Amino acid sequence: MPSDGKRFAIEERVRWSDVDHAGIIYFGSYIRFFEIAETELYRAMGLPYSGAFEELDVYPVRAQFHSDFKAPAFLDDLLTTEIWATRLGNSSIELHFEITRKQSVKGKIGEVLVTGHCVLVTVGRTSLIPRRIPERLREGLRAFTI
Repeated sequence: MPSDGKRFAIEERVRWSDVDHAGIIYFGSYIRFFEIAETELYRAMGLPYSGAFEELDVYPVRAQFHSDFKAPAFLDDLLTTEIWATRLGNSSIELHFEITRKQSVKGKIGEVLVTGHCVLVTVGRTSLIPRRIPERLREGLRAFTI
């Protein structure tokens, strides 16, 4: 595993729409945090979603999403989501993520709440057939590859 890569991080609060009646996060809500981190990762690479797919002429289609739940988040917790690439194949990208608690009234600060990974496949925008990762995207992701 190369040591020259780095993790990209965002902070986001657990919202009312993320929790159940008891104020505990619904497990599917963690995907929202991952998606926000992925969107901001693209922005950090100079490829904001608003124009990235037209520029690259590909879509990053999710082929796999895996999560390991460690502890619950609570309403109003401030969470840190870290995201990084671990593998850049011909047409596939493996992104890993870790969500930890930064602030909370109920939970343990610094606790890892969920870890996981997602495999994306770059497909042509019109054909939807796998295509080689565009060099512009590959180069941008190298800065966040561990």
